[in-house]
Amino acid sequence: MLQFAANLSLLFTDRPFLDRFAAAARAGFRAVEFQFPYAWRAEDIAERQAAAGVELVLHNLPAGNWEAGERGIACHPDRVEEFRDGVGRALAYARRLGCPRLNCLAGVPPAQVSAEDARQTLVANLRFAARALAAEGRQLLIESINTWDVPGFLVSRSREALALLEAVGEPNLAIQYDIYHAQRMEGELAQTLAALLPRIGHIQLADNPGRHEPGTGEINFPWLLRYLDGLGYVGWIGCEYHPAATTEAGLGWLQPFSADAAG
Repeated sequence: MLQFAANLSLLFTDRPFLDRFAAAARAGFRAVEFQFPYAWRAEDIAERQAAAGVELVLHNLPAGNWEAGERGIACHPDRVEEFRDGVGRALAYARRLGCPRLNCLAGVPPAQVSAEDARQTLVANLRFAARALAAEGRQLLIESINTWDVPGFLVSRSREALALLEAVGEPNLAIQYDIYHAQRMEGELAQTLAALLPRIGHIQLADNPGRHEPGTGEINFPWLLRYLDGLGYVGWIGCEYHPAATTEAGLGWLQPFSADAAG
């Protein structure tokens, strides 16, 4: 049976962030993920998480100034120390919250930095982060993001993420495969999932266009999720989409796939 986690950065946003843990539990989710915890004290998050009885399966490393439009600094040669400090900060949250995996956003290379210099910086930063996480038994993820939503993002296709795993060479580095981003950039979802499954550590989903819940767009999620289940995927699937209406009103798509999430 597939396992689904509510992404609290995008779901249940009609209430404050700390109230979303209980909302996810009431909707039937046993697990949650979110993009960034750093605006809240780890102790406050842990209290709400424990009260709701949900597992935290993923959050991101710090990614620069998100509000100003930055989408990661791991490929910025002039911000290596900031990146490394962010790894330490993320690990402190992960310890307190029991989070087993952290995702790294590569970012958009600065205009004056060549693609090769940006990639070399990213490889070195991923190796540093992977080793720091491995010391605590945690997994590091790298994801490709479509360049329609984030123009210039350094890692935009699955093959680029796979090449990074090979270049970094750390066993706890895996791919975060986001079905929405993959559909926008390359399609071929079923074959790519089958080929990459041994290297995938986490999956996220949203439909296209609009990045709304499954059933609102062009992706045949009933077929694709059954196919993924048949491949033997046992990890979590993060529901990282913008609900077309309220979160609760759009959860009916989950009923055929999970006994633990309510429609």
